[in-house]
Amino acid sequence: MTTVAFIGLGAMGAPMVGHLIRAGHTVRAFVRRPEAADAARQLGAEPFFTPAEAAQGAAVVFTNVTSSEDVREVLLGRNGVVEGAAPGTICVDHSTISPIVTREIAQALAACGIEALDCPVSGGTVGAQAATLTIMVGGKAEVLEKVRPLLEQIGKTITHIGDSGAGQVAKLCNQIAQVVNIEGIAEAMRFAGAQGVDTAKVFQAMSTGMAGSRMLDMLGPKMVTRDFSAGIESRLHAKDFGLAADIATEIGLELPAMRATSAQLGELMDQGWGKDDTSSLLKVLELKG
Repeated sequence: MTTVAFIGLGAMGAPMVGHLIRAGHTVRAFVRRPEAADAARQLGAEPFFTPAEAAQGAAVVFTNVTSSEDVREVLLGRNGVVEGAAPGTICVDHSTISPIVTREIAQALAACGIEALDCPVSGGTVGAQAATLTIMVGGKAEVLEKVRPLLEQIGKTITHIGDSGAGQVAKLCNQIAQVVNIEGIAEAMRFAGAQGVDTAKVFQAMSTGMAGSRMLDMLGPKMVTRDFSAGIESRLHAKDFGLAADIATEIGLELPAMRATSAQLGELMDQGWGKDDTSSLLKVLELKG
């Protein structure tokens, strides 16, 4: 059994830690507050108050935090993982961040003798709880094989995409296709509702036709019933689209559907709905008449 460190015990991280512990692994968890330490203990993890302390004696360090700079800070910053991890440690980052920053972090870790894999996930909290996440991996194939038994405890599909940063590129591709689809569903529901047609029946017809998709199955009913409670908070999709838009601009790539959807997400954030579900894109359309 393996001793691992885990940084990021949120809605995704906590169930992932639970799966690792139930598989017999020892988890050293980084926490910021005493109440978070209690929650870590309830999961069966040992809490520590700096990433460096959590990383001591761990063969693998998992991170699952929000932004590129969050990952840089917990791995490379003051009291970061590099100050506690031994050479040969493997860092596995499940966050969705910039592939450019991912490569920079991997290079900095390599200079300390630490391997890095970018392993962003798709499947949301439901997938994390059920251990059915899709995991997209960037980094060395031989390093992936060393941690594959651990990843198999939290995910169902593990795909090696390519070198460092490639996992993050794949995740952003996933987000572009997913949220453009959500915007399309919102526009379809708005089109039907504006003409007095029963959106529930429209959804039923669409779901068995060529417009059927996982996103339609998941978010169509939420739009029909106007249940905008978060499955995945829209602010996270907005963050990911910001990353994709910045990279597209940097490399001179024109992605019109992504740009239009990004603007809609921006309006959703401006309305203060960032903690609501991304199905709230329907409400953005309704504001416009």
